[in-house]
Amino acid sequence: MRLTYTSDVWWKNAVVYCLDVETFKDGNDDGVGDFRGLTQQIDYLAGLGVTCLWLMPFFPTPNRDDGYDVTDFYSVDPRLGTLGDFVEFMRTAHDRGLRVIADLVVNHTSDRHPWFEQARSSRESPLRDWYVWSDEPEPDSPDQIVFPDKEHSVWEYDEKSGQYYLHSFYRHQPDLNVANPEVRNEIARILGFWMELGLSGFRVDAVPYLIENVDPALASPHDFLADLRAFMTRRQGGSILLGEVNVPYEELVRYFGDGLGDQITMCFDFIGMQKAWLALARSDATPLVEALRERPKPPKDCQWAMFLRNHDELTLDKLTEDERQEVFEAFGPREDMQIYGRGLRRRLPTMLGGDLRRVKMAYSLLFSLPGTPVIFYGEEIGLGENLEAEGRMAVRVPMQWSPDGGFSRERPVRDVPEGSFAPDRVNVADQKRDTDSLLRWFQLLIERYRECPELAWGECTVLDGGHPAVFAHRCDADGATVVVAHNLCDTAQDVVLKLDGLAGSRLTDLLVDGTVTVAQDDTVRVPLGPHGCRWLRASAAEGPPEDASVKAR
Repeated sequence: MRLTYTSDVWWKNAVVYCLDVETFKDGNDDGVGDFRGLTQQIDYLAGLGVTCLWLMPFFPTPNRDDGYDVTDFYSVDPRLGTLGDFVEFMRTAHDRGLRVIADLVVNHTSDRHPWFEQARSSRESPLRDWYVWSDEPEPDSPDQIVFPDKEHSVWEYDEKSGQYYLHSFYRHQPDLNVANPEVRNEIARILGFWMELGLSGFRVDAVPYLIENVDPALASPHDFLADLRAFMTRRQGGSILLGEVNVPYEELVRYFGDGLGDQITMCFDFIGMQKAWLALARSDATPLVEALRERPKPPKDCQWAMFLRNHDELTLDKLTEDERQEVFEAFGPREDMQIYGRGLRRRLPTMLGGDLRRVKMAYSLLFSLPGTPVIFYGEEIGLGENLEAEGRMAVRVPMQWSPDGGFSRERPVRDVPEGSFAPDRVNVADQKRDTDSLLRWFQLLIERYRECPELAWGECTVLDGGHPAVFAHRCDADGATVVVAHNLCDTAQDVVLKLDGLAGSRLTDLLVDGTVTVAQDDTVRVPLGPHGCRWLRASAAEGPPEDASVKAR
C-alpha cells in the first residue's frame, strides 16, 4: 500500500490514546492533573507509538459528571491550566508528530451554563429555544433512562419558568436543541475555535441523542452531521469526527452517511467489542466471528474504531440477558463490579485476573482486528480500577508513573488501586526496564500494527481455525497479506489454516523470531500456546518479508 495514500487518510490505521488531563500527570503539585504535566509526558506517548491523542473534556465545569457538564465551551478548566498551557501542549504534541482530538459534548450543557441560566430566566428569553421544553413531560420508557441509579425520568420541572426541560442524562445536564439554527451555528463556531488552536477533530459524545432529542423533530437529522463534517473539511481537510454510536449495525451505517461517508468519519464498534468479551468469557471465538461477518463495510474513507475498554462502563447492552450473565460471571461476578444492570466497572487486566499471557493475547487481538485501535490511558501498563469509587469513576484512576505513584507530590485527586494493582506493583518506570512487560508488548504491537496497514485497510477474511477457541483471519491489500491467529483458551492448539493463493509463500512471524512455509495445497500448520497469538506476513520465499508490503505500496 502506498504510504502517501495511507497517510492522507491517517485515521484508518491510527493508534488513538484516550486520556483524562485531570488524572494523567500533575505539573504544579496541587494533586490535580493538568496540561503542564501532560505536556511533560508527550515524549512518553510518542515513544509508546500512539499517533492520536483523544482528550476527555477539559472545559470549565462544576464537575458533577467528571467534566461532561460544561459551563464554557471556549476555555480550559482553571484546575487544568490556561488556554496558554493548552496551546503549549498542542505545539509540543505536533512537534512530536501527534495529532489531537477532543471530546465534543454538545448534546447538553451544565445547568450552570450561562446559556441555560438565561434560557430558564423567562419563557421570552432569546435563548429559551436553545433547550427543549414542555408544559407536560412526555411518558418515559425504561430504555430512555441512561442512569437508572440516579434518574427516574428524562424530564425535570424548572421552578423558575414553570416548564419541564429535557435531560437525556443527568438532571443537571439540560439537552441542547439542535433543531434551532442558532444552536447549530454555535456548535460549528465551537469546532472552528478549537481547530484554529490545532485540534484534528472531535470525539462526538452520544451522537444519537444529539440529533434525535430535539424540538421540533428534524426532518432530516443526519443533515446536521453532514453539515458539521463539511464545515470541518472546509477548515481542515484531514479533520475527523469519531462517533459514540451504540446502536445496531443496520441503524449505525446511517451515521457514516450511508454510502457517501460524509457524516461521522469513524464509529466505535460496540457490538464487536461486546461479542469479543463474550468470546473471551466462553474461550470460544464464535461470537466474535459472527459479529465480524454481520458488520457492514463502512464507506471508502470511513473506518471502524475498535476497543476492548473505554472510559465509561463496559456496556453489555447489546447482548442477551443470558449472554450478559455469562460475561458477568466470568469477569465481574460481584455486585460492586457491575453497574446499571448492563455493564462492568472494571479494567481489562483485573477482569482477566492479572494473567499476563491472557492480557497480552487480548490486546494482540484488539490491534489485529479490522479497524482503528482505541486504547484508554494506563492500559499499556495494566492499570487496575478502584471499586471504592462511585460508578464509572472506578476506572478513571490516576496514572501510575513510578512505584510511589509519580502522579503528584500531593495526594492525588482520586485514590489509586490497591493490592496487586497498586503503584508499587504496576507503574511505567518498572515496566520500562522489563523487556517482558506489558508496556514493551504494547510498543511492539503498535510498531507492528503500523508496519501492517493491511490490518486496517485490507479485505478481512475469517479463517477456519479448526477449534472453537481459535480466532484466525487474514487481511489482504494491494497484493500483500497478513495472517493472524489467536488462541482464546488455556491449552495449546496446533492449528492448520487454509490460505488460498499462498502456496509456497513464506510466513514470517512478526511478534517473535521464526518462519513457516505454506504447503503446495495452500495449508500451513501454526502452533499456538495457551492464550497464544501469531502475526504472520506472507512473502515470496526468496525475498525479505518487509518487501512484501513495501513493494505492494
